[in-house]
Amino acid sequence: MNIEMIEAAAERLNGHARVTPMLSSPFLDEIAGRRIFLKTEALQHTGSFKFRGGWSAVSSLDEVQIEAGVIAFSSGNHAQGVALAAREHGASAVIIMPADAPEMKIANTRALGAEVVLYDRATEDRDEIGDRLAAERGLTLIKPFDEPQVIAGQGTCGLEIAHQARELRIKAKEVLVCCGGGGLTSGIALALQEKAPHLCVRPVEPEGFDDVTRSLAAGEIKRNEKMSGSICDAIITPQPGNLTFPILNRLCGAGIVVPEEDCKRAMALAFARLKVVLEPGGAIALAAALFHNAQVEGDDIIAVASGGNVDPEVFQDALTQYGQTQ
Repeated sequence: MNIEMIEAAAERLNGHARVTPMLSSPFLDEIAGRRIFLKTEALQHTGSFKFRGGWSAVSSLDEVQIEAGVIAFSSGNHAQGVALAAREHGASAVIIMPADAPEMKIANTRALGAEVVLYDRATEDRDEIGDRLAAERGLTLIKPFDEPQVIAGQGTCGLEIAHQARELRIKAKEVLVCCGGGGLTSGIALALQEKAPHLCVRPVEPEGFDDVTRSLAAGEIKRNEKMSGSICDAIITPQPGNLTFPILNRLCGAGIVVPEEDCKRAMALAFARLKVVLEPGGAIALAAALFHNAQVEGDDIIAVASGGNVDPEVFQDALTQYGQTQ
């Protein structure tokens, strides 16, 4: 992985992906005690940054691979990104999704033309299912994070952060990123290493699913003991990727671990102050910036809001609990 791959992905994404805004609010600044800038990937096509990696991967395939079709596994955001990219390239898509994924994500993936195969994430191995179906049908497997072209696509978000930080004269030292398997986090870190080396990336994870934080502390890959039971479904993975972890270990600062309730508080604040809808996993970096900022250095904080594909019931719960206290 290198900056040339990220810049090539940016060329292929040009005119297809949105340049998402960097938003701020004096009300959020007051809570954090410094300026907060939110990179709103929830406003990207399909409601998350995953469209970047999906388009990057599909657009790199040859005609034979496009004709045969693609397969991916995802809790929902990568699913939708790949499904839309495949449809726009005239390729069929099979998406393996956990049966407990948010209903909206499953419905949206089907609406984008993909065939959805459901599995039990507590008892079944999605990697085995993906490898088997890919071999049986001759499909190209596009992994959600441990795939060079996916990492390159996610890295284009880092290119935008570097440009916007210069343009807005942001005095941040650290960029907080919602982290699952590490595709977005490692891609941003690679881009910033070249374009804004003064910015250090910090992975942010939910309590009980902090495999990246523990892996960075140990200097080797650590696995989560469980694979379900968190509202932050978008960033729940078994462990860091074999491709992503070396990048994270080399370029990132220590991880930050955040409880679910803080994610709900951040969702309510993002809606009240920025009019942005975030899912729990997509709000976790903002939660760290607002409520755990003693762990962060710099006059300003950049936080990436990675996705907004949340079921209405979950969103309403966050607003009911915390919407009146902001």
